[in-house]
Amino acid sequence: MSLDFTCLLDGRYALGECPTWDEKTGTLYFVDIKGKTIHALEWASRVLTASWHFEREVGSFGLAADGRFVVAEWDEVYLFDPATRAREHLASIEADLPHTRLNDGKVGPDGAFWVGTMDIRTPREPVGGLYRISPDGSLTRIIGELRVSNGLAWSPDGHTLYHADSGPGWIDTWDFDPASGEASNRRRFAQLVTETGRPDGGTVDSNGNYWNAGVSAGVLNCFAPDGTQIGAYAVPVPRPTMPCFCGPDLSDLVLTSLRPDDAAAIEAAPQSGSLFHAVPGVRGLPTYRFGARA
Repeated sequence: MSLDFTCLLDGRYALGECPTWDEKTGTLYFVDIKGKTIHALEWASRVLTASWHFEREVGSFGLAADGRFVVAEWDEVYLFDPATRAREHLASIEADLPHTRLNDGKVGPDGAFWVGTMDIRTPREPVGGLYRISPDGSLTRIIGELRVSNGLAWSPDGHTLYHADSGPGWIDTWDFDPASGEASNRRRFAQLVTETGRPDGGTVDSNGNYWNAGVSAGVLNCFAPDGTQIGAYAVPVPRPTMPCFCGPDLSDLVLTSLRPDDAAAIEAAPQSGSLFHAVPGVRGLPTYRFGARA
């Protein structure tokens, strides 16, 4: 199988990330981390209908059951009302570590927000962690010693958690209890290198295959549930960041990307940082909402 990617939104954002589908409104949300902004794209018209700007980098966000967003802004997680901009603080994470910030995050089938941190320095050190924030604001540290926490996703039945570290290039899976949010039995799922695409954001389709943006190699990688790689699809830009299934029947796939600092890379792929679209022939999974168990 091959994937034919076309440019969905020629935004050329500095660091496009966290595409999130809202089936209730037919809206695709995404962030520009360096632009400190969450954007809303109306799917039917392919038009940006709203944007929310923040003071610090928004690493990720999720949808809440009550219509708000759960936002990960630098070292704070809070509920955000997109209509009024009112905030409700939930948790502070690594506020004592000036060289880390919140990165990839998603709501899980347990109704909690899962989010990791990353070292913003170069070279990156294993000083970040992965955390779970429950709807009441309770914070649990799952693991530490991460360089760039990434790749969060869950299997169709909610019993497998996927998680990656872009630095060393591994993807791990955990046994997951959707009722309690407990993760156990961590094991290695895949190991990637620069040439094969170090793992960035991920998602899972309805067949249980795990899709991950190979941010270092300009590819979208796909793995069967047993860890066998079943696809490596070239994308139009060198730095894809996260795939997301969307559209009325979840049969469309959107891929965000970042804009590299390398002038030669920009010249070769001027639409870097934009959103791209393909129809992969499989469907995705519904979006989980903060405060609501699957």
